[in-house]
Amino acid sequence: MKMKKYTAATMPQAMIQIRRELGKDAVILRTKELTSGGFLGLFKKKRIEVIAALDPDQRVSSSREVPKPAMASVNVEKEIEETRAESGFLTEIASLRQELKTAVSSQTRQYALPLQKFYDRLLQNEVHPQIASGLMEHLLENASNADTEKLLYEDLVKRFDKVQQPVQFEKRFIHLVGPTGVGKTTTIAKLAAKSALVDKKKVAFITTDTYRIAAIDQLRTYAKILEIPLEVAYSLEDYQEARKKLADYDLVFVDTAGRNFRDSEYVKELERTLDLHHDAETYLALSITTRADDLAAIYEQFAHLPIKQFIFTKMDEAGRYGGILNLIQQAHIGVAYLTHGQDVPDDIFTPSASYLAKRVMEASADA
Repeated sequence: MKMKKYTAATMPQAMIQIRRELGKDAVILRTKELTSGGFLGLFKKKRIEVIAALDPDQRVSSSREVPKPAMASVNVEKEIEETRAESGFLTEIASLRQELKTAVSSQTRQYALPLQKFYDRLLQNEVHPQIASGLMEHLLENASNADTEKLLYEDLVKRFDKVQQPVQFEKRFIHLVGPTGVGKTTTIAKLAAKSALVDKKKVAFITTDTYRIAAIDQLRTYAKILEIPLEVAYSLEDYQEARKKLADYDLVFVDTAGRNFRDSEYVKELERTLDLHHDAETYLALSITTRADDLAAIYEQFAHLPIKQFIFTKMDEAGRYGGILNLIQQAHIGVAYLTHGQDVPDDIFTPSASYLAKRVMEASADA
């Protein structure tokens, strides 16, 4: 018997490979679902592993004649072995049927209205399917005759409420990190302006974003308007010296360079340039316009840093908010601020759990 293992994204793709190589008479012995990648149990890629076999004598097995008495001397042990093999094969087939039944059920599962409406909306909003399914299962267990939409909203509020905390800068040095293009410099100016003008704190700036002259000039402009000092750090030594100069300030906001988040050297460079642990807090700035899968990938790059909370920018440009739910479930940390425009010190606020739940439940702008 010729046996071979196949791996494919789906069962139909695996069957195409099997029929191409072993022919239509091939028999499936076992299937197995494989997962790879992912983070904290989420966002894993699934593949199907299939073991198939082809018996060269299978095509003529049905036309074999009944053995004659003269053939009774066949080795008895061999007959026993064949019987055991056949029994094992039947067990494999039964197991395969059950596995296929389960797999097909999970792939084609549909929910009764109105659950299906909410499930589809969550997926359109880029909520991860695993999280969306969990929400639906909770509704199925608790809905009865109650208001389904209200129950979903309450479930989402609880999920956000577990990680949402009042924003309180407990350390002196506040670092803002994140990929390029998310608006870190404008956001850090908003935070500094609020702290100086509203909270009456003594505030200063440090920037390590020496890759873009425009970024330094932009922050210098904000510093002049707010009448606060700005220190430029090209190295860890410069950064440490700047910290010493600003030691008597209440809050020092540190702007950092934005780079391609897929460049692992970027995060390492942050650690070489900054002291993220001594009297410091770090916030990860992300644009809500980024695809949900990319948001998860970005967080993975920064996850080993001491990230206290998220700051999501460009809410005024967003059409989908499921990525926020995915991330707080992945990272178990909350959202410090949302920004929704360029005005300093306005266009920034701390969201409540109920606000975030409502945004995730909304129909996406391009649905």
